[in-house]
Amino acid sequence: MKSQIIAIAKDEWRYWLRSKLALAVLTLGVLLTVSSVIVTTVKTMELDHQRAELQNQAEQTFTEQPDRHPHRMVHYGHYAFRTPSPLSRLDPGVDAFTGNSIFLEGHRQNSAMFADQRQGTALTKLGSLDPAFIIQILIPLLLILIGFSSISRERESQTLTFILSQGVSIYTVIIGKLMAMLAVIGLILVPILVSAVVTVIQGESLLTAMSFLFGYFAYLVVWIILIVLCSCAMSKNSESFGVLMFVWILFCIIVPRVASTTAAISVPSAGKLESDFEVIAQLRKLGDGHNAADPAFAKLKANLLAQYNVDSIEELPVNFRGTVAKNSEAELTNVLNKFAEQRMSEELAQSQVARQFGWLSPVVAIRTLSMILAGTSIETHHRFLRETEALRFEFVQALNQVHIDKLSYQDDMNRNVDKEASNQARVSAQNWQVLQDFNFTADAPAKRLQYSFWAFMQLFMWIAALLILAVFIGRRAQ
Repeated sequence: MKSQIIAIAKDEWRYWLRSKLALAVLTLGVLLTVSSVIVTTVKTMELDHQRAELQNQAEQTFTEQPDRHPHRMVHYGHYAFRTPSPLSRLDPGVDAFTGNSIFLEGHRQNSAMFADQRQGTALTKLGSLDPAFIIQILIPLLLILIGFSSISRERESQTLTFILSQGVSIYTVIIGKLMAMLAVIGLILVPILVSAVVTVIQGESLLTAMSFLFGYFAYLVVWIILIVLCSCAMSKNSESFGVLMFVWILFCIIVPRVASTTAAISVPSAGKLESDFEVIAQLRKLGDGHNAADPAFAKLKANLLAQYNVDSIEELPVNFRGTVAKNSEAELTNVLNKFAEQRMSEELAQSQVARQFGWLSPVVAIRTLSMILAGTSIETHHRFLRETEALRFEFVQALNQVHIDKLSYQDDMNRNVDKEASNQARVSAQNWQVLQDFNFTADAPAKRLQYSFWAFMQLFMWIAALLILAVFIGRRAQ
C-alpha cells in the first residue's frame, strides 16, 4: 500500500509538471510567499530600528528641555513607540490598523497614531501583501487551481475505474493525492520556515515560532483534504471547480465578514463622539485642575490647612497649586481609565464573538491563531495602551510633585507679572529626569499559547471532521 501511495503521488506530480497551468500556479505560489516574506522582513527591520531610535530621541528631547515651569512640561508631553515583535514580519495583525505610537501628556489619554492602513491609499493597501494574507487567502485559491481535478479527471478519463479494478482502494488514491498536495504546501511553507528561524535568532521563542508554523501547516492541510475530497465526490472537473470556488468565497470572504458584523451587533459599543461627550460630562464634575480656586477643591484646601495647622494657603510648606494639579490628575485618570477599560472590554468581547466563527471557517481560526502567536492581536494592543497610560501617569505625577516641592506658591501666582517673575517661576532642568525606560515587548510565549488554544482546537476540529467525511465519500466512490 505504501508503494501504491508513493506511485500515485509521483504520478500526480508528473501531471503537474506536464501541465503548464499547474506548473505556473505552483511557481506563482512559491514566488508570492518568498517575495512577501522578503519585503515584510526588510520593512519590519526598518520599523524596529526606526521606532527604537525615535523612542531614544523622544526621551532625550524631553530630558534636555531647559528650565521651565513644571506644568509646562506636563503639557510638553512625551512619545512612546511600539517596536514590532519578531513574528510580526509574518503577520502584522491589528498593528496596521491600531497605530504604533502614542503621545503622552497631562489631563488626557490619546489614542495610538500612525497606523499604516489609515495613512495608505487603496493602491498602497494592495501593495502591502503580507505573508499571513497570502497564505490565508491566496494560497488556498492556488491550491484549488492545482488540485481541483486530482480525482475527478481520473473519473472523466476512465482511469479511476481501471485503478480500482486493479485492487487499489479508493482510500489509497485519496491518500496518494494528499501526499502530492502535502509536498506542495511543504514548498510554499519553506520561506515561512526560514523566516521563523530568523525570528528565533532575533529573540523569539522557539516554541512560539514552531507553533506558528504548525498552525499554518494545519490550516493548509484542511484545504488540501477539502480539495481532494471535493474532487473525489464530484463526477466532473467543472463541478469540482465550481463547488471549491464557492467554498473559497464562503470561507475567505463571506464568513469573516459575517463574523465581524455579528460581533458589532452582538456587543454594541458607543461611537467616539458619544463617548467623548460622556467623558467630558464626568470630568466637569471633578473641577478644573488649572484653577486652584475651583469650589471642587475646597475640601482638599481645608484638609491641607488642618494638616499643617495654618490659616491660609500662602502659609503652607507646599505649593497648593501643585497639590491641586496632582490631586486633579489622579481623579481625572481614574475616570479616563474607567472609560478606557470599558471600551477595551467591548472590543475584546467583539473579538471573542468573531473568533467563534472559526468553527464555521478555518480562515477565521487561522487568523486568530496567527495574530495571537505573532503578538499582534487585540490583547497585545490593549496591553500597549495600558502600559503607556501607566508611563504617562507616572511622569505627569512626578512633574506635579516637582511643582509641589520645588516651586513656591507665591512665585507660582506671580509668574505672569513680568519677565523676571516668569523666570522666577521656573525650576531646574535637572527635574526632568522623571521618565522610565519604555520598551514594549510581546506577551510571554506561555500566555500566547494559552490564548491560541481554542484556535488550534478549531483547526483540529476541521481536520477531524474532514477525515470522517472522507470515510463516507470513499465508500460512495468505491
